[in-house]
Amino acid sequence: MILDGLKRMLRPLREEWEMSFVSSGIEALKLMGETPFDVVVSDMRMPQMNGAELLAEVLKRHPQTVRLILSGHADQDLVLKCVGSTHQYLAKPCRPDDLKAAIERASDLNQSLKDKGLRQLISCMQRVPSMPTLYLQIVEKLHDPEIGLDVIGDIIAKDLGMTAKILKLVNSSFFGLARQISNPAEAVSQVGAEMIKSLVLSVHAFSQFETTSVGGFSIAALWQHSQNTARLAQAIARMEDSEQKLVDEAFVGGLLHDVGKLVLASNFPADYARIVKTGREGTVPLITAEENTFGANHAEVGGYLLGLWGLPVPVVEAIAFHHNPMECKNTSFSPLTAVHAANALVNFESPADKVFSSEKLDAGYLKLLGLDDRLQAWRSSSSSSDDN
Repeated sequence: MILDGLKRMLRPLREEWEMSFVSSGIEALKLMGETPFDVVVSDMRMPQMNGAELLAEVLKRHPQTVRLILSGHADQDLVLKCVGSTHQYLAKPCRPDDLKAAIERASDLNQSLKDKGLRQLISCMQRVPSMPTLYLQIVEKLHDPEIGLDVIGDIIAKDLGMTAKILKLVNSSFFGLARQISNPAEAVSQVGAEMIKSLVLSVHAFSQFETTSVGGFSIAALWQHSQNTARLAQAIARMEDSEQKLVDEAFVGGLLHDVGKLVLASNFPADYARIVKTGREGTVPLITAEENTFGANHAEVGGYLLGLWGLPVPVVEAIAFHHNPMECKNTSFSPLTAVHAANALVNFESPADKVFSSEKLDAGYLKLLGLDDRLQAWRSSSSSSDDN
């Protein structure tokens, strides 16, 4: 019945997409062996082979295929088995528009990287940050208007490691709260559920590389740079009288803008160490060296992966285009504007490493948006942030 419903729902898109529908994982693998597919969408619970098993097999046989899964409340045990083999989870019941948007976004992002070989390589990397199930649980609860902030705190409290990291960050000078916060519920009430959601996502992504020696640079320094960029991007968005949603998206974009560096460096440590060495010597900018080596840069890689996770489009744009904002079709002030400016200003004021100090603001982009006269105010905010 679900499959029949999907067929009816997607019928209007027959002129845009080539689609096939099968009733089991075994049938899907047989069909995919005969014809290449850009995207596969699977239910979690199916006869003979569940969705987790199917997508793990698709990863092995067809790593270039984008993998989406439909899962319900009872599937949490199976969801854990999908970490690493699934690009995005879609909650059931899934609205038609949500499914269409997820497929379109996945297809668009699959074309966003210039090098098909790298796209395939990313799909089967062993060291790629996985979407934390804790984040999924928080997102699900935030969609329910009757759920209180204490419930979000209780969810975080079940993960002792995440609780410790979140409380350490909330109690640091990063937030500058007047008193110490002692539990997750209190943290949520002080900084807001959306902010906590962003911190969970970012801390989780960085935590997966804590014990790894990554390509010639310090993860701790990169995390500090990401925090500084996030804080300044948030301040810039507020200075431009942005809605709270845009301010929050600028913050999470700042926290995650360099996650592509972790992904590339942890999967190709020798190559990335050479890239960093080249950047420090000043012979070739880091981003150019990345493109020469991999066919894409860390911003594109990070945006691609986090887009597949289903992060909001403005956040993905902020990550994917933070070095080349003119490549984005959006020509109004956005999280991308805030993150691009914040990243350049933070590196100019206090570069964590010489390899990052050459990153510059795109004056033409700011002029196109009519914001070239705002740079001095943003720079002043950057300097005051450093003083704090």
